Amino acid sequence: MSRRQDGYVLSCLHEASSGLIFCTRRPPGKLCIEVKSSDKIAFISEILCIGCGICVKKCPFEAIAIINLPTNLESQVTHRYTANAFKLHRLPTPRPGQVLGLVGTNGIGKSTALKVLAGKLKPNLGRYDDPPDWTEILKYFRGSELQNYFTKVLEDNLKALIKPQYVDHIPRAIKGKLTVSQMLDSKLELNNKQQMCDLLELNDVLTREVNQLSGGELQRFAIAMTCIQKADVYMFDEPSSYLDIRQRLIAAQVIRGLLNPDNYVVAVEHDLSVLDYLSDFICCLYGKPSMYGVVTMPYSVREGINIFLDGFIPTENLRFREDSLSFKMVETAEELIVDKTRHYSYPSMSKTLGSFKLTVEAGSFTDSEIIVMLGENGTGKTTFVRLLAGDTPDNEVDRQSLAVSLKPQTISPKFPGTVRMLLIKQIKQSFMHPQFQTDVLKPMNLDPIIDQDVKTLSGGELQRVAIVLALGKPNVSVYLLDEPSSFLDSEQRIIASKVIKRFILHAKKTAFVIEHDFIMATYLADRVIVFEGKPAIAATATPPQSLLTGMNKFLQSLEITFRRDPTNFRPRVNKMNSVKDREQKGITSSKLLALPSKLTFVRYGYGEIKGIQRTVKSINDNTGTGISDNGIGIGMRLGIYLEGPLGVG
Repeated sequence: MSRRQDGYVLSCLHEASSGLIFCTRRPPGKLCIEVKSSDKIAFISEILCIGCGICVKKCPFEAIAIINLPTNLESQVTHRYTANAFKLHRLPTPRPGQVLGLVGTNGIGKSTALKVLAGKLKPNLGRYDDPPDWTEILKYFRGSELQNYFTKVLEDNLKALIKPQYVDHIPRAIKGKLTVSQMLDSKLELNNKQQMCDLLELNDVLTREVNQLSGGELQRFAIAMTCIQKADVYMFDEPSSYLDIRQRLIAAQVIRGLLNPDNYVVAVEHDLSVLDYLSDFICCLYGKPSMYGVVTMPYSVREGINIFLDGFIPTENLRFREDSLSFKMVETAEELIVDKTRHYSYPSMSKTLGSFKLTVEAGSFTDSEIIVMLGENGTGKTTFVRLLAGDTPDNEVDRQSLAVSLKPQTISPKFPGTVRMLLIKQIKQSFMHPQFQTDVLKPMNLDPIIDQDVKTLSGGELQRVAIVLALGKPNVSVYLLDEPSSFLDSEQRIIASKVIKRFILHAKKTAFVIEHDFIMATYLADRVIVFEGKPAIAATATPPQSLLTGMNKFLQSLEITFRRDPTNFRPRVNKMNSVKDREQKGITSSKLLALPSKLTFVRYGYGEIKGIQRTVKSINDNTGTGISDNGIGIGMRLGIYLEGPLGVG
């Protein structure tokens, strides 16, 4: 891949002999595109290239891209891997005693930035053929906070620890059969092993070998391994993967507990509500995945996440995304009142798996509805999904026979062909339909990977293909989606949520979704099923209930409160024991006096809800009793604009 900083960016991944023949910029004795028999890929001269675009059109593999770049970035290159390869501009600025959060899409340079800050990758300032020495690097960063940081890295030998992104690769890196306890003892430096095991719930797996741990257990183990060591810089790459909502917030508290006035903590996170809860300030990354990435200046947590969602940086007057990502449901308000023609019900069921027993209370659902399942890991959400999909319960009479499409939790690719071949084989009718192309395929951005082998796809690419396959299956009435946000970045999660919601409404089907990303769960949910009980022992699934009732019940069990951001209505976790957290938890009973005819609700959590014109207090802080049953309860939770007379209890 090649990029030209003073105007154009090019990427080339193969011998571009076809482009060489047609290139218009061929001065005597010089080649713009150079192909050597000794090299596996072509070299494109960024100095000679004028960005005519002929090679892009002639390349049969779509391997060349030309992208306009601001000329002022030319002097701000931090690192470039090689000629025509990925380039990172600027660096995040960590501050001692504070948590720096990084947010950006996959392939934009977050992991590269972590490696540079950890001292594992020496920044070459774009000079891959003539790398600078440290004196020159420090001179480059002179006058910034990064000068002090890199000076400490050199003089004080700052010890940096990185919690890896892919925790499922950890067992392969461990030689021999070591237990969790043995691994923790081998790295113990801070004498806090028992505290970490208690907080991260590792006591039950201490005697288990590391290669026998599940995804969630591996994640908690990796966080514990980092937290028991003494270091000057702690870095956590996606610490919430595989964890449920409660475990994510506990992990955030554990990471914040590492802070002292002299050390640095950096976290990369795609779950925006966890990033909001965890960070003190934010750096956004934007650009073109696998081509170039640019790091913004540090912002406050709220402002940084809102800038990322809006796609516009006001301080640089720069728009890096065409559309802003908003959770304001008023855009689809007319679709909320849908004609529900089909009604389904399922009986009380139970399913015993070894020592675990799931009890399902009888419930019902309709078409054009998304029901989100909320609960901790190990409470039987996937088991319930499989029961609906036709798995045999303890009493065979209760077996369900619904026509379902299931997207499993774990995706293991075995298809020996390309994505296009897989889609044509599995969902040919939907794949050829123009409406499905517009509503699902294009937003899920499968075009760049449509001709790649399925077995070579990354986790996020596989997830997008699996969602498309699940939604495209013909002749089904119920869609069961198990953790559709796994491996997706923040931007892809919001796009996937909108795709799923729009498809379910238009197709007049029902979807059951298991989701741990709180932002995605609240955006998708029409109603919720709450799973209560002790993980891996016994659990009960409640009938589907309203978003207001179910979400408050779930939040109470977690002892956390949420509010809505007034700009884009995303849910924000209230910091533990903050003013708003105490305020929302402390109100036990209040009187619903009068409701104005027009409200914009911006608070989130059980208790007080604040509107534009006045403060509204519900009679019962858990159930919202007293509000007429006409969708107002859901509106109060989602921040929808509501007009007209409202019922008063």
